[in-house]
Amino acid sequence: MLHVREPRSLRRPGGAMTLEITDITGEAGKLKAFDGHERIWLGRDEARGLTGIVAIHNTARGPALGGTRVWPHESFEAALTDALRLSRGMTYKSAIANVPFGGGKAVIVADSRTGKTPALLEAYAEMLAALEGQFYTGEDVGLTVADADFLRARTPNVTGTTVGGSGNPSPVTAHGVFLGLKAALGHARGSDALAGVHVAVQGLGSVGYALCEELHAAGARLTVADIDGAQLARAQQAFGAQAVDTDRIAGVAADVFAPCALGGALSRDIIPGLGAGIVAGSANNQLAEHDDARRLMERGVLYAPDYVINAGGLINVAAELAPGGYDRKAAMAKVSEIPLTLLDIFRRSDAAGRPTNDVAQEIAEERIAAANG
Repeated sequence: MLHVREPRSLRRPGGAMTLEITDITGEAGKLKAFDGHERIWLGRDEARGLTGIVAIHNTARGPALGGTRVWPHESFEAALTDALRLSRGMTYKSAIANVPFGGGKAVIVADSRTGKTPALLEAYAEMLAALEGQFYTGEDVGLTVADADFLRARTPNVTGTTVGGSGNPSPVTAHGVFLGLKAALGHARGSDALAGVHVAVQGLGSVGYALCEELHAAGARLTVADIDGAQLARAQQAFGAQAVDTDRIAGVAADVFAPCALGGALSRDIIPGLGAGIVAGSANNQLAEHDDARRLMERGVLYAPDYVINAGGLINVAAELAPGGYDRKAAMAKVSEIPLTLLDIFRRSDAAGRPTNDVAQEIAEERIAAANG
């Protein structure tokens, strides 16, 4: 456990209450997704529109590191559950990637298109600063690199910035997924060549689109889906991609399904109709339930665990916090190890007849236990 001073309510000049930070760990502990989290902080600022959750899952290996998601969840419980699941995933991602950080995640309950105001971000920066080293964050769904720059100008615990950081981590995440996808192909088919391979990509955000660029350059054939019509048109023009509706992409008869949008793309309802024999994508929490990995295995589908294959961005921003400062060459060399980790997981899975996510979790938990011991 990281020991820091408790955050306090903060006041604007003149004495008016503006931001209140509350420890809601006990309340969060009632949820199924809690899974032994160390601390859950809630930041509220009604005047500036902030409802922010910072979930700190485990700091045995170092301070919590994870992105900030801005999303208009349908309820506070849904937002809290999202933060808890994502935070736990970051613990395992850091351990599998072997970087000296723990797992955390933040969720701001807002529509990033209409509610993400400078005042809201200013309030969130104050919350981050008040946590005094417990949590390092950066861009994620709904939070851009420009937003990260805004936050970094107000608090030091922000990564992936253009000033004082290494810039947008999304292309690095996409490159790690690209390498991991090739490793999955090689394991399943005996060849990692992408020429003519059909990949169905769900989500054309900054990571999904960058992945498409690499896949297209390597000769893959693309089918894509996104809620943004402009992004679909862009991918069609740039890559000759075929576009389908978002509710059809998982069923496309492809070689690889790459979920690159929000979580829960693979569920007991979706898996029976899955059209690909390999799942390798960038989304976090791709499985709606833990047992969905077993359902995939029983269907003969090779699943690249999400927090293993999508660790490139984490590896890159973690390198910013290294004692000697950021070394891009060293960071990219570590990203290139993602396929080796995946191949080890695939081989162990085959040998033991166990789902790949169980094998990955076991490796991560061994490393976390070693840090605790």
